[in-house]
Amino acid sequence: MTTRFDLQDALFGAFLVAVAALTFYATRTLTFGSPADMGPGFMPRVLAGIAMAFGLFFVARGLSRGGEAIERPHLRPFAAVLGAIAVFALLGVKAGLAVAALAAVLVAAAGSDETRPVEAVLFAVALAVASVLLFVTALALPIPAWPW
Repeated sequence: MTTRFDLQDALFGAFLVAVAALTFYATRTLTFGSPADMGPGFMPRVLAGIAMAFGLFFVARGLSRGGEAIERPHLRPFAAVLGAIAVFALLGVKAGLAVAALAAVLVAAAGSDETRPVEAVLFAVALAVASVLLFVTALALPIPAWPW
C-alpha cells in the first residue's frame, strides 16, 4: 500500500532532529571554543549540527514523496529484545559474563519465528566464549566470567 508521504523517512528525520536538539540543550553550558582551541562543547555540537542537517533532509524528503505504509509493529520481537537486555543485566553480576551472554542470545532468539534452535545455541555459545576471551582475558576487565 502506497501512502502520500514517506512516513519512514519523515519519522527517522524527526528522530535525528530531536536527538540533535537534545544534544544542543544538554551541551548549552559547555564552552564551544574554536577549531584551533576546541572547548568541551565543540565536538558534541558539531556532530549534533550534522545530525540535524541529515534529519531535516530526511524530513523534507519524506514529506515530498510517497512511500510504503509502515506495517503494524509486532510485540514478540520487541518483548524478546527487552527481555534479553533484562536477562543480561540481571545475570551479568551474579552468574557471570558467559552465562549472561548465553541467556541473552537465547532469549533474543525466541523473538523470531525463523530462529533455528541448534543455530541459536551454537551462536550463543560462540558469543559467550568470544565475550569472555575479549573482555575478561584480553582486556582484563573486572567482570566475573563464571558464577564461581
